[in-house]
Amino acid sequence: MSDTIRTFIAIELPENIRSFISKIQENMKSYGFKVRWVRPENIHITLKFLGDINEADTEKITGAMSQAAKGRPPVSLGVKGIGVFPGIKRPRVIWMGLNGDTFPLIELQKAIDENLGNMGFPKEKRPFKGHLTLARAKGNIDSKKLLDAMKAFGGFESETFIADKVILFRSNLKPAGAVYTKLGSCQLP
Repeated sequence: MSDTIRTFIAIELPENIRSFISKIQENMKSYGFKVRWVRPENIHITLKFLGDINEADTEKITGAMSQAAKGRPPVSLGVKGIGVFPGIKRPRVIWMGLNGDTFPLIELQKAIDENLGNMGFPKEKRPFKGHLTLARAKGNIDSKKLLDAMKAFGGFESETFIADKVILFRSNLKPAGAVYTKLGSCQLP
């Protein structure tokens, strides 16, 4: 049996941005939604979810990330707006959006997806939408209440931050929430 690990590729957030998001989460908790809140230290910008991979492939994946990042400058981003997937009538995920240099982020994600596609990983079927997952639904959520919360907190905007590193993470799912371990990374020059 091969050694497989659950993995994804993402950009970490600086502490001041995680603190900003944590305050939004705390305020939204007062609405009493039936959700599992993502711990602020685990919030990141997912560029590609790989799922289970052979542990031996981590070096090749990191190489594909580095190739995709080559010649791409760091990206200036901010956090703004609140949305839901798939829609307000049956929300499964509550997220915050990104603003700033989102086009270079989309191009980076496409390059990573392309490089990994050449290695046999399935390409994304949906267009990339950079976001930060705040919570996942555990039950039905009152749409009116959720719209109220989105209006109350969706206008807040973080200061900008520089995304300059792409990281391959291992994800260990635990009852208290996922534990992420860095397996490899590359810099945006």
